[in-house]
Parts: sequence; structure tokens; C-alpha cells
Amino acid sequence: MPEHVHLLVSEPKLKLLSTALAILKRSVSHRRPEKPFWLTRYYDFNVSENDKLLEKLKYIHRNPVLRGLVAKPEDYQWSSFRNYAFHEQGPVTITRCT
Repeated sequence: MPEHVHLLVSEPKLKLLSTALAILKRSVSHRRPEKPFWLTRYYDFNVSENDKLLEKLKYIHRNPVLRGLVAKPEDYQWSSFRNYAFHEQGPVTITRCT
């Protein structure tokens, strides 16, 4: 999305999720000219059931279509849709939990 990002992540095994997100945000901030790049607020939702996981994943994949950025989920460059649907590697590595 042009002005926000959706992440569906699991809890890291070695560090806190907040530490992983801080590292990600710091890395992106150093590469972007906009200051500040990140807003201080965010929305999180803990997923504990498989049906909720699927619901959130579908929402993330459909969001660029609903926003009018692309006609189909697989057309959005930064989506994981092609990885899930066609097992293609995209610009972001997807590791699926079992």
C-alpha cells in the first residue's frame, strides 16, 4: 500500500516481536528520505485460530484491489499472493508456519 504496510508475522523464537519490528523500522528509516517515515501508532490483531489467519491473509491480499491499485491480487508487486497461490518467490521472502 502506498501509505501503510500489512504484516502477518509469527512471534520470533529468539527475540521479542517488538525487537524484530524495531529493527525492521530502523532499517527502512535509514533508506527513506521522508522524516519521520513511520508513524508512532499501529494496529495489531493477535491471531490464534486458523480461520482468523485465513481471514486476515485474504484481507491483506484483497486490499490493493479494494483500493483500486490493481485489478487482481496477483498484480500487486508487494503482495505475497503469488507466493501463496502459485508458489512463486516475490520481492519479500515468505516463510510459512506449520
